[in-house]
Amino acid sequence: MLSISHGLTGAFFAAQLQDPILYVPIALFSHYLEDWIPHWDMGTGLSDGKRTRSAAIILGSIELSIALGAIFFLWGSPTLANYHIWLGAFIGLLPDFLEAPRNFLHWEPSFLKSINKFHAGFHHSVPNKVLGLVPQVLLWGIIIALTISK
Repeated sequence: MLSISHGLTGAFFAAQLQDPILYVPIALFSHYLEDWIPHWDMGTGLSDGKRTRSAAIILGSIELSIALGAIFFLWGSPTLANYHIWLGAFIGLLPDFLEAPRNFLHWEPSFLKSINKFHAGFHHSVPNKVLGLVPQVLLWGIIIALTISK
């Protein structure tokens, strides 16, 4: 999934639950659940050579910036009063952050191998952008609607 999906989901659970004992495991679990849903993301095409690592890094960085902007728009800048929202977003993105050195730098510390292998077991990327983006856009719409309606 895109960073927007993982970040918004983690932030949303943190905003709703506000207790890290509750939202941290849920935000982390949601990452794996979202990756299990067939999706398209900026890394789609890396393994078969249809996308270069440099293109994925650039596009992924832009997309992560958009994700952070969306969280900022919905919940505001990181402050002591809303740190939990930004922590939830970070936890929602954490498995991808842990996988980034392997995917983009060809470097994987030994302590990350089992974590990344577990994460890879959930990935269901699809090459079709439309089919891969539809579930994500629906998710964004639901999160935005529920957040704005409060």
